[in-house]
Amino acid sequence: MKLLTFAVPCYNSEVYMSHCVETLLTGGDEVEIILVDDGSTDRTGAIADQFAAEHPDIVRVIHQENGGHGEGVNQGIRHAQGLYYKVVDSDDWVDVDALAKVVDKLREFSQMEQPVDMLVCNYVYEHMEDHTQKVMRYTNVFPQNRIFSWENIGRFRPSQCLLMHSVFYRTQLLRDCGLELPKHTFYVDNIFVYQPLPYVQSIYYMDLDFYRYFIGRADQSVNEQVMVTRVDQQLRVTRLMIDGTDLRAVCRDHPRLCRYMYSYLAMMMTISSIFLIIDGTPAALGKKTELWEYLRTVDSALYHRMKYRSISAVGNFPGYQGRKFSIRLYRLARRIYKFN
Repeated sequence: MKLLTFAVPCYNSEVYMSHCVETLLTGGDEVEIILVDDGSTDRTGAIADQFAAEHPDIVRVIHQENGGHGEGVNQGIRHAQGLYYKVVDSDDWVDVDALAKVVDKLREFSQMEQPVDMLVCNYVYEHMEDHTQKVMRYTNVFPQNRIFSWENIGRFRPSQCLLMHSVFYRTQLLRDCGLELPKHTFYVDNIFVYQPLPYVQSIYYMDLDFYRYFIGRADQSVNEQVMVTRVDQQLRVTRLMIDGTDLRAVCRDHPRLCRYMYSYLAMMMTISSIFLIIDGTPAALGKKTELWEYLRTVDSALYHRMKYRSISAVGNFPGYQGRKFSIRLYRLARRIYKFN
């Protein structure tokens, strides 16, 4: 039985994908690697096929017409044979020693009558620009070395979120919750670490620096100028998150999870607002108003609380000077926390 499926969406990744795959291969025969060639026009598909030929019991390749990162994740979920599911971007990599420890723990879970729903590990920002690292860990939020539920978690700091880099889901849970990411849309990883959470009943945290998140390519989706040009996709993801989860129901069932999910959605509203402000055109500022009005139509109480009494207030200072101040605060936070 495969313990873990790694899905690796690949688009024109010939320069860096081999390093990623080589780190995953150290997981051995209990690991499955699905390389999704997303309509690449370079040698990505050929490199993927070569890995599959050399490691037929571990590597599988899916060649598809270009559908975007989300469709790569969807394909992995559809075809995964592993008990657990993990997405790794083709320009990132994993720590091989940490991977060995994760596989050992997943083997333990596989012997349980009801395996743990979600495993969490740390991730590391690898900044190409200044060759520095920043470890994002959760020792202040999660108990260690035991299975726990949302009722046992602490408070996340503002700079601290569950990202695709930090989570391993039980594969069947993703299928049961109906997760389907939109095609041709960037930033869908935010849906991946938001929509399934209310379905998670059991969690385990390992204080391991597992995932290495590469930051610094000029064309990277988290680059500020790239995000401005793709802000419509950011808006689409934010609206899908608003529609996809009933936060009132989450608050009723899991108050501590609700607190976290509220903060995460507020962060998404803030990011969307900030990049529309950076764009600065009348059309962009109109889209900002439309986004907030959309939230009001869905839940007016959530709208008022989020717009004026949360981090989202940063993106809602009135007037021209207020918008300039919002941008300065965002860029200061980016320098301090180095999140892109």
